Amino acid sequence: MYNINMGMRRALILIFTYLFFIMPCFAIKIGLQTQVNKTFIGASTKAEIFDCNTNKLLYNMEKMKGYELKPYRGTIAIKIDGKWHQIKTDKIVIKPEENGFVSVKRKWYRGKFKIINDDGKLTVMNDIDLELYLRGVVPSEMPSGWEHEAHKAQAIAARSYAVANMGKRAKYGYDLKDTPEDQAYGGASAEKKGTNEAVKETEGIVLVCQGKIVPAYYSASAGGQTNTGSQVWTRDLPFLKSVPSFDDGIKKNGHGVGMSQYGANNLAKRGYNGYQILKYFYANTKFARLKT
Repeated sequence: MYNINMGMRRALILIFTYLFFIMPCFAIKIGLQTQVNKTFIGASTKAEIFDCNTNKLLYNMEKMKGYELKPYRGTIAIKIDGKWHQIKTDKIVIKPEENGFVSVKRKWYRGKFKIINDDGKLTVMNDIDLELYLRGVVPSEMPSGWEHEAHKAQAIAARSYAVANMGKRAKYGYDLKDTPEDQAYGGASAEKKGTNEAVKETEGIVLVCQGKIVPAYYSASAGGQTNTGSQVWTRDLPFLKSVPSFDDGIKKNGHGVGMSQYGANNLAKRGYNGYQILKYFYANTKFARLKT
């Protein structure tokens, strides 16, 4: 059995290397619906609909009222009080009042929404601040009742993955999907106090290897030993090594590359903090803080 007291303690010295990554914007676009025939939108507050092309105000939505939208002759149509009205643009933005939420797919979301007519189908995306996005990711990817330090490790891994994969789904007009294909994202409806605190306590922190933010892959469990990149994909990556996953007794669930979420929780129970957990699962990495 791997000696955690010898090998891990050497590897898990917490060192922050303050490499500051300057990014033009910390907003991220998350695809919630892609090329659908219709969608249903509502807001917890009053909200405004703008034309993306001209920034012209098109309509004021009432709070707590549902609206159906569908593609129509290269534009978008909206159903108001039982009657259809053509919105003469192919792209709209919905902005709720401050602290308001928008409802899509029977969930509440923070931020703005963009809806486009993409070749006769609607694509709906959430344009949201990165840190607010993570509030909806951490409890969707890891049980909210787990250890706080595991949540902190999850927040940093998820932030690193998101930043490293900006533009991954650009052909659809957004960055990432809201599913485990990228990262599960449940919006404000998924948020919990403890996981929100984990996001806040690690605000802006990412994992870096060789001067680049890494896509910090993770899965539910690795079945006792994590995989290298070449064991699952086509090549090895310097931040992915095979190590005992500390999830013995739990059937492998996922690709087994990078952090085992069950392993992270077990290590947190043993007293290791989120940064130590990450240094264990991701080799040759340092921590950096994003800076605007």
